[in-house]
Amino acid sequence: MWTQATSCMSRKKFTTIDAATRLMSSMEVAINNMIDEVKKPVDPEINGSARKAELQSIKQTATDCKELIVERQRLEQMIKDLQSNGEIAEAKETGKYDTRWGSFSMHNLPDYLD
Repeated sequence: MWTQATSCMSRKKFTTIDAATRLMSSMEVAINNMIDEVKKPVDPEINGSARKAELQSIKQTATDCKELIVERQRLEQMIKDLQSNGEIAEAKETGKYDTRWGSFSMHNLPDYLD
């Protein structure tokens, strides 16, 4: 479905970091929903195979949630790596390795800092 929001997003340059950040946000919502689902009590009036199926469903949701948490941690690390590598690539392009030090680069340090 084409909406104005979709149109605005398509104009913005796609970056892996932005997509990964948005995915992390969505994963957080999904994890919270799963945790809420696991918290719900099992109906005490059901028994037998229905109760067993309900408990199995809760167990599967908890397992899926744990796996999603692990994947979110991996994604978070990937974003950190991409940001770090992006900064390194930018430094190679510009020749400035650390903008915090102004015009000083690795080759333009005062004598007392060599």
